[in-house]
Amino acid sequence: MKRFAFIIHPLTVADIARKFPWIRWLPESLVEGVFRWAPPVRTARFEGIRSGYGQVDGLFIACPLTTRQMLSLPEETVLAKVEKACRKAVDLGAQIIGLGAYTSIIGDAGLTLARRLPVPVTTGNSYTVATALEATRIAAERLGHKLDRASVVVVGATGSIGAVCSRLLAREAGDLTLVARRTDRLDRLAYRILHETGLSVQVTTDMAGALRQADIVVAVSSAADAIIEPEHLKAGSLVCDVARPRDVSRRVAKERPDVLLIEGGVVKVPGDVDFGFNFGFPPGLAYACMAETMILALEGRRECFSLGRELFIDKVEEITRLARKHGFSLAGLRSFDRPLSELDVERVRKSMFRPPRTAVGSQELNVDNILQPGYNTKLKMVE
Repeated sequence: MKRFAFIIHPLTVADIARKFPWIRWLPESLVEGVFRWAPPVRTARFEGIRSGYGQVDGLFIACPLTTRQMLSLPEETVLAKVEKACRKAVDLGAQIIGLGAYTSIIGDAGLTLARRLPVPVTTGNSYTVATALEATRIAAERLGHKLDRASVVVVGATGSIGAVCSRLLAREAGDLTLVARRTDRLDRLAYRILHETGLSVQVTTDMAGALRQADIVVAVSSAADAIIEPEHLKAGSLVCDVARPRDVSRRVAKERPDVLLIEGGVVKVPGDVDFGFNFGFPPGLAYACMAETMILALEGRRECFSLGRELFIDKVEEITRLARKHGFSLAGLRSFDRPLSELDVERVRKSMFRPPRTAVGSQELNVDNILQPGYNTKLKMVE
């Protein structure tokens, strides 16, 4: 049977504490200091991934560094830890390896690891892009947003996922704004999109300003902490959060019922599989980046499919076709590890037709807006 492995790591110390509850009583710096020297471990071995064309089994191998450590430690130190995890996977029989979360970013987004290892690696980013955009299209349609008429914003537009998301969205959007930290990269991407599609996009480093006008947001930054807060978002807007760690603050889910927040890149895996590892989903669901490795293993494609700082549109289209062939599909609309109901969507849809409310001291006042139906009523009162 073909075998693949997927490299995971704790996003925060809280992830380690879920496995070892007594750790929550210790200082985070102490926990990170100890786990920095821990070896990679096999956290799960699983079977049951089966399509009409074959079956595979898989391994989860944990690299014991948190996101903060991956960002702060010397790159060669982090690379050595991830390489060690990959070599453990090879020793256990993996024929292709998927790089999860921040392990897919370091070392030129997998290129360095690919040169060092005897088996191919992939970041899974092509299928992540495909499923994120599919979920965005479905959610936008249910809210009544038309991509060619809505104000669409990509946060983290110049990253590898962000750039290809922007180029694909530019084929459908009429009003597209790209947000990132460096204007030179934004300008280059905007020029490329103009050349490819004829669409003149807006670029900005002012994320808050862009989000206040946005109907649809695709968030794909590689920030270590949440960067999108409740006060940034417009009522009735749709936010697809593709980033891990999340770009969207948990406060948005709690304080903004008038915003539809969805997770990009969660898919249903064909067959009857128990991953033996709790990453917050019901049985049989996985992240799209994991699924890309499964699809390639099922297909017998031992190649570095998604690698490096640039993703390719033809790869996104190809992995979409292969996913359908093997029976992978989008796992509905989900938000913070729970499925969204039609009531959730309807609540947001209704908020699009209410005048927005804003807090002034301890009071709330209706605010006139010429784009809202209430404007006509207000006009009559003036008369």
